[in-house]
Amino acid sequence: MKAICIDDEQLALEYLKRQIMKLNGIEVIGTFIHPIEGKEHILTEEVDVIFLDIHLPEINGIELAEQIINEKPDLIVVFVTAYDQYAVKAFELNALDYLVKPVKLDRLRLTLDRVRKQLNVKEEKKPELNHLQIKVSNYLSFQVEPDIFKPIPWRTSKTQELFLYLLQNHGKLVEKSTLMELLWEVYELEKGYSLLYTTVYNVRKALRPFNDHIVLHNTTDGYLLELKSVSIDLFEWEKSLTALPELNYSTVKSFEEVMRLNKEPYLLNHDYVWLEAERHRMESIWLKTANRIATFYEMNNEGNNAIKWYKNICERYQEHEEAHFSLMKLYAKMGESKLVTKQYRNLTKVLAEELSIEPSNYIKEWYEQNIIRRVNNNHP
Repeated sequence: MKAICIDDEQLALEYLKRQIMKLNGIEVIGTFIHPIEGKEHILTEEVDVIFLDIHLPEINGIELAEQIINEKPDLIVVFVTAYDQYAVKAFELNALDYLVKPVKLDRLRLTLDRVRKQLNVKEEKKPELNHLQIKVSNYLSFQVEPDIFKPIPWRTSKTQELFLYLLQNHGKLVEKSTLMELLWEVYELEKGYSLLYTTVYNVRKALRPFNDHIVLHNTTDGYLLELKSVSIDLFEWEKSLTALPELNYSTVKSFEEVMRLNKEPYLLNHDYVWLEAERHRMESIWLKTANRIATFYEMNNEGNNAIKWYKNICERYQEHEEAHFSLMKLYAKMGESKLVTKQYRNLTKVLAEELSIEPSNYIKEWYEQNIIRRVNNNHP
């Protein structure tokens, strides 16, 4: 195992090197007090692990690590810090990630054991996926094996949120200032940027299994998430829907097949203010298309198919009055008064429980004229 150490304090750097040299199986191939010089050396040499001081004069250690990982995503970083509450809590690092000065031999041995385990995991052969599929329907999950999707562990909620924002804007440069306003607006500028660099570093760590398909580029101004041979279910659904021709008898089945790709709303289990607009946009497309299909079947006297799609709308949007009303009118046309009453009561219950309102007057008047009066006339 080959290591490089970076610390702007010469005595601390020499002490760390001596401690490492007391252990077997690891070689220190370079020590640097100038972080940029150390970075250049790391990028040109075969290195397994770097020991990096967090508090550096020229550049924040977390930012430096993030820049290095941008070029060498498989490199293992162990941060070294003088003990203070801010460093440990704000950077939210686990035992593998940081050592406290002065570095004790037993603690260093434990960290190196974990580094070895991580290196061994990297060497294990895993089935390669030529194409990566990601699901954002309801919640985020990744294809880990053919036809098997699982969520991946994120160090913090902010790590996941940052990735989701970059994923939603993939292929576009997202400025660091935008991310600061989005995620860390309440923090002081210096602390906020430290949290940004830490979180980007944690994003890179979480995405290591998918390095062939997901690349996070770091620029001076921001970050750009590049996807290679990746399909995202709801994004692909929208593309497929846009590519369809006009809705008619020969294409309606294709519309239904594409609509089956959208089973649940965009990231429904994630409550971020910034994604509400995109979720609403996608849901508007789904609702408009579902209504088009239902109306098409209704206009062409295929009542059962129309009912199926109006039911789909009611299941996804329980408070959608028009879908309920369309079902009521279809049931009435079929002579199913009991189903009309059941649908009206369902609508009344949902609106009362969710919005504390009653059905619109035009629906109440229609129901009274077409169902209640008819029943009363039949039973004097």
